[in-house]
Amino acid sequence: MFAKIASLGLSGLNAFPVDVEIDLSRGQPQFEIEGLADTVIRESRDRIRTALRACGINFPVASVVVNLAPADTKKCGSVYDMAIFMAVLRVTRMIDDTLEGCAFLGELSLNGDIRRINGVLPMVMLAREKGMKSVFLPAENAQEASVITGIDIYAVKNAEQLIRHFRGEELLSPCEHYIPPETAYNETLDFSDVKGQYSAKFALEIAAAGGHNALLIGSPGSGKSMLAKRMPSILPPLTFEEALETTKIHSISGLLTPENPIITKRPFRSPHHTISSAGLAGGGTIPHPGEISLAHNGLLFLDELAEFDRRTLEIMRQPLEDGKVTIARASGTISYPCTIMLIGAMNPCPCGYFGHPKRKCICSKKKVAAYLSKISGPLLDRFDLHIEAAPVEFSDLSSTKREESSAEIRKRVIAAREIQKERFKNTSITCNALITPDKLHEMCPMDESAEAVMKVIFEKLGLSARAYDKIVKVARTIADLGGSEVISRRHIGVAAQYRSLDRKYWYE
Repeated sequence: MFAKIASLGLSGLNAFPVDVEIDLSRGQPQFEIEGLADTVIRESRDRIRTALRACGINFPVASVVVNLAPADTKKCGSVYDMAIFMAVLRVTRMIDDTLEGCAFLGELSLNGDIRRINGVLPMVMLAREKGMKSVFLPAENAQEASVITGIDIYAVKNAEQLIRHFRGEELLSPCEHYIPPETAYNETLDFSDVKGQYSAKFALEIAAAGGHNALLIGSPGSGKSMLAKRMPSILPPLTFEEALETTKIHSISGLLTPENPIITKRPFRSPHHTISSAGLAGGGTIPHPGEISLAHNGLLFLDELAEFDRRTLEIMRQPLEDGKVTIARASGTISYPCTIMLIGAMNPCPCGYFGHPKRKCICSKKKVAAYLSKISGPLLDRFDLHIEAAPVEFSDLSSTKREESSAEIRKRVIAAREIQKERFKNTSITCNALITPDKLHEMCPMDESAEAVMKVIFEKLGLSARAYDKIVKVARTIADLGGSEVISRRHIGVAAQYRSLDRKYWYE
């Protein structure tokens, strides 16, 4: 006897269809699973036998062979337990339903309960694309899956509930589709808490408005981390498409909860400086997303940047340019998206007071050079904005004047993003930082005085082609914040000013 049940698998961020084929025949009793199944799948034989017994059903005394097709694609994880379980019930005629148009995902426990799995969202999206009518999955994953419209989602708590449904004894009802609530931006960390630092605040407003990378340099206690940690409160809202992209990555990483089944705010990731290369960029035997991908469509904050391992930092150079990180293994190559804003914060030297106007640096020139050399020229070049966090004056700290709130700054950021949305309509570009070189002159028109100033800056500072592009893109964002269609001399001047700290610290 033969039966076939639909399921789905996951390779990186990409789902693929899997047919669970089962054959039952006379012969030596056995239960074999084939089709490049890993150890977790092979162990499912015992889970399925025991779950059947918990439901009062004996496993057939026969030769049972299960094939996970396509047989030449590696299958991993416990996602196929429920599909294999249903295949056994179908081939033994314990249920008569053909199960056509149904896909099954979920892990079985020994008592028949169905446990949550990772990566449900991309698999359900593929099921809808393939014309499936319904997906049966763990109750804990149901809200996450119900974000996708156009397909029925059935939440299953245990195997017995599944059997009763297909026998017509107690029918399950499809879940209501989950509609994400309006995101509240009442962040506990607000820019109104930051006294002074007006230049740094404006620079971070530019970064948020255009999606630019920024590096904060300053002495200890100047407010670098305080400023960076308030960035989420001024970032623009996620579009629904961006939310789905981001949620897929968090789904396969197992970071979603039933209370928060979809990411509605731009991610903010802040790994410790002891993180490994695999932790930052992604990796492992079965490659998983790293911090740089978990921050996709959001912000990655690297505090104490110079304390990170240099080789770990250098790994980010290509992903920052390409917007994706590619992990190669003997079994294949997997790519994860990583369109991020990178915010770094660092001291200018080991003691932290190199360049301080009032406190003397105790580091030798050699120590300062060695410390700064941890940030290579090519990596430094990928920061659009270099921001100096100057020591805060007493008059600012003691002032009772109300500082501008995050809500007020965010209004200007959203207004600038709306201008960009209209500009980049019908293109894959979403913000000024992602303008491609072939679109630069079209999207960033400059008046004559701006071009003249840009020429002087380029020749005097010996800028690279990448630095030129980044100054023009930042100037485009400054113009958007001011409501100007054309980049002027002032916009170029401000953008160039925020690219000068490498000359002060690295190349003086």
